[in-house]
Amino acid sequence: MNDSAGTAFAFDNSYARLPQRFYAATQPSPASAPRLVALNSPLATEMGLDLSGLSPEALAEIFSGNRLPEGAMPIATAYAGHQFGGFSPQLGDGRAVLLGEVVTPDGRRLDIQLKGAGRTVFSRGGDGRAALGPVLREFLVSEAMHALGIPTTRALAATVTGDPVYRESVLQGAVLTRVASSHIRIGTFQFFAARQDHEALRLLVDHALTRHYPDRLGAENPALALFEAVIARQAALVAEWMRVGFVHGVMNTDNMSISGETIDYGPCAFIDAYDPAARFSSIDTGSRYAFANQGAVAEWNLARLAEALLPLLDADENRAVELATTALRGFSPAFSAHMLAVMRAKLGLQVAHEEDAALARDLLKAMHQGGADYTLTFRFLGEALGSGMGFMEVEGLFADASAFQAWLPRFEARQALETEMAESRAAAMCRVNPLYIPRNHQVETALAAAAEGSFDLFNTLREVLKHPYERQAGLETYAAPPTSDWKNYRTFCGT
Repeated sequence: MNDSAGTAFAFDNSYARLPQRFYAATQPSPASAPRLVALNSPLATEMGLDLSGLSPEALAEIFSGNRLPEGAMPIATAYAGHQFGGFSPQLGDGRAVLLGEVVTPDGRRLDIQLKGAGRTVFSRGGDGRAALGPVLREFLVSEAMHALGIPTTRALAATVTGDPVYRESVLQGAVLTRVASSHIRIGTFQFFAARQDHEALRLLVDHALTRHYPDRLGAENPALALFEAVIARQAALVAEWMRVGFVHGVMNTDNMSISGETIDYGPCAFIDAYDPAARFSSIDTGSRYAFANQGAVAEWNLARLAEALLPLLDADENRAVELATTALRGFSPAFSAHMLAVMRAKLGLQVAHEEDAALARDLLKAMHQGGADYTLTFRFLGEALGSGMGFMEVEGLFADASAFQAWLPRFEARQALETEMAESRAAAMCRVNPLYIPRNHQVETALAAAAEGSFDLFNTLREVLKHPYERQAGLETYAAPPTSDWKNYRTFCGT
């Protein structure tokens, strides 16, 4: 049943006002017995959505797609993309329906999308559905990323549909209500470039600038202004992923947002013991998207955006290539600068010194050699610096602490060059080094329990991850690394 619900969502659907070749009008597929299992009430309030008068049953109807809020204009957006290096000229929203855009009380424009809402014209033979596990994973991890201070899409609601989803086994169907600054991807530009639709590319550039980079409107070369802005955002974003040990797992160009938000939490994971080659996705057999490769992959993806924008950069192809190449050369130094700033912050170094990069690099080598937990090593360093009680707790994280012990005097000598009090620097370290992350083993345990009908672990983990930088009494187990049984952990795409 797709009759409009009376709930006011303050829709103003600018993307749906673009020409129809940008999307396909799409109705969500009905859910037979929808039930709300998670609601992000603070986010709803932040968005200006008044849900207070709605029963859980009414909310389930809305967030499953059975009833559309007044003003919704449901569409599936068109895009292409490079997937593991191979180009697909048509992908699109194969299992997602964009209900529309709302303008928040503070003036932000946000998409509301139902992920797992059934087939669209872009489904390519798929069922368009999502299973409960991947929906809850994205809910947990995207909200954790937000709490960690990293630009990301958000999760507004999760609803089970009452319908089965057939993968390797029969699973519960579910719908995630996702919120994003937009769902415009590098692949969106590639879609029109592949069709040599220069008019659509110009419209898309103008739309993206208006929506995400209004300070660059009126630039002499709008496409170049957009490209440079996206480069800057992506360099900062991926460095933030590295700060918390996040591995996206599927950095295809259709999963790279123009807004600079983290999007599409399919086979994502967080590293436990530090390993630059860590990869978790079962489909990333060549380790293309391993932890330490993420900066290089982002640059590769941006090169694909440059190719799509070439016809708009300059009428002379050689000049267009020159402009794109010059802009793209700025990514590597920007990313390196962000990474150095991230590592200085993680090590409590507030005054820049030339040896800082080597100091950070050598700690990472020692952590890799000793199998030390990435999250807790940096966190315990900060706490040890603040307490002045020594670094025995940090050493305890290493199976082989010899390289760390050789490194430690250099760290202490470097700290002696700082001018701020140690307590102040330690507090700053604890504001960038989380204690709680979505540990893979804890996420999987919570999802397994939810699949059996118990959401207690999911809800507890969700609450813990809202405050990743604060010690939470009685919840120490949520900061603990996994046992060795999880060393070969693999994640799987929800499709």
